[in-house]
Amino acid sequence: QLRLVESGGGLVQPGGSLRLSCAASGSTFSDYHLGWFRQVPGKEREGVSCMPNRGGSTAYADSVKGRFTISRDGVKKTVYLQMTDLKPEDTAVYFCAATIAHYSYCTRSDRSYAYWGQGTQVTVSS
Repeated sequence: QLRLVESGGGLVQPGGSLRLSCAASGSTFSDYHLGWFRQVPGKEREGVSCMPNRGGSTAYADSVKGRFTISRDGVKKTVYLQMTDLKPEDTAVYFCAATIAHYSYCTRSDRSYAYWGQGTQVTVSS
C-alpha cells in the first residue's frame, strides 16, 4: 500500500514561489505515475500536473504552464511541485496522487489515481 504525505504549503504573496513536496512510502516508487491536483471549496478538483514513472513527457494544466514544474527524486521517493509567479487564483488545497503505471504516459484525470495524500493548503494573498 503506497502512502503519500505532502508538505510545503503556506501563505505567499502574489508573484512569490513555493515548492511542494510529497514523500512516498510503502511500495515501489518507480511503479507509479505521479500527479498534483488542487481543489477549491465548491469546485471540482483540477489536475495541475503529472509525471510518468520512468520519466518522459510531463503534462500541465494550461493555467500553470510556464510557472509550475513537476519533478521526482527516485532515491528520496519524493515528488515535487515547484510553483513560481504565484497568483491569487492558485489558492487551493494541493494534493499529490499516484497510480500504477499501466501505460507509458500519465494523465491529469483524478479518476485514474488510487492513492492520495492528505493535502496541503496554499494561499496566495497580499
